[in-house]
Amino acid sequence: MKYRTRIQYTETDKALMWERWRQGESLNKIALLFDRHHSAIGGILSRNGGIRPPPRHRCERALALAEREEISRGVMAGLAVRALARSMRRAPSTVSREIRRNGGRGAYRASDADDAAWHRAARPKRCKLANNPALTRIVADKLRLEWSPYQVAGWLKRTYPQDETRQVSHETIYRTLFIQARGALKKELLHHLRRSRGMRRSRHHTQKTAEHGRITETVSIRERPAEAEDRAVPGHWEGDLFFGSHNSQIATLVERQTRYVMLVRVAGKDTDTVVNALIKQAHKLPRELYRSLTWDRGKEMADHKRFSLATDVKVYFCDPQQPWQRGSNENTNGLLRQYFPKGMDLSDISQSKLNSIARRLNERPRETLGFETPAERFSQCVASIG
Repeated sequence: MKYRTRIQYTETDKALMWERWRQGESLNKIALLFDRHHSAIGGILSRNGGIRPPPRHRCERALALAEREEISRGVMAGLAVRALARSMRRAPSTVSREIRRNGGRGAYRASDADDAAWHRAARPKRCKLANNPALTRIVADKLRLEWSPYQVAGWLKRTYPQDETRQVSHETIYRTLFIQARGALKKELLHHLRRSRGMRRSRHHTQKTAEHGRITETVSIRERPAEAEDRAVPGHWEGDLFFGSHNSQIATLVERQTRYVMLVRVAGKDTDTVVNALIKQAHKLPRELYRSLTWDRGKEMADHKRFSLATDVKVYFCDPQQPWQRGSNENTNGLLRQYFPKGMDLSDISQSKLNSIARRLNERPRETLGFETPAERFSQCVASIG
């Protein structure tokens, strides 16, 4: 087993993680930026409960690195503390304390002193709930009753309108729950929230992404047999939904070798409706002329296994966002716009009307067929198996 080299994430790396998390991206997607597993990114974000910590900055009154370098040069030159402080326009006590706490005159180094000051700097003050046990108990009791933090905060404001020590914002409650380092509200209270997740998610987060709800157990078009790829044998079909206005659609099917077209009326785009219509259509054809079906990644074929079980027809799926892999079907859908312009409602089109339009297309001579028609070629295939 090959192990990845451990990464020491820089502040820039972490800033990128937090920004992508704020934009609503998943842990898996963020992890891909660093060629890591999602748990590696989750560990960093979860330490702060999924809430980006405020950026640290130096106090305006604190000594800067340039001033510490001036102190270092003055110490090396043997200047007195008062003379050094006067040239820096700083209090003598400030300069004296700086030298004393960083090794004295014999060991003072500006860069080391600056690093030590950064690590000694005061962290953010304790949150309101950590400093107010009585308020914390009230909040915890209400959370156990399945009140939301917003409801708790609103109730406190209405119940104690004149007492700010008994009021707290819903955001503070959320932050105290998700950032356990604050030490005020126990982690077990997270289970009383309506969504008991371990980290705060961005308001931009959604599960309706390209990765969400993918069709399972698909067989890639790359595994389609060579006879289907080179059109050597009839019976390999390409299919898709052709959409009109008002959420209307029809199913289009094209046989790869003969370019023979079938149009199927479907009342809805849910997988049960579409698969049932395709099964009914498949049973109208000889088994030898329906060997496989290639579809795109639309959710209407989520129940593809039921289709295969009922028809003994294998289903192959195109790669995501690669419609050209069903070129014959895409071309046919383009031809259909002559009969069904964009914006047309397809829900009232009868199956007999669809059959009539399919017949029109199948009786057109095609250059790729030597100017024979798809109907002629398909008839020849039917005769050969008869």
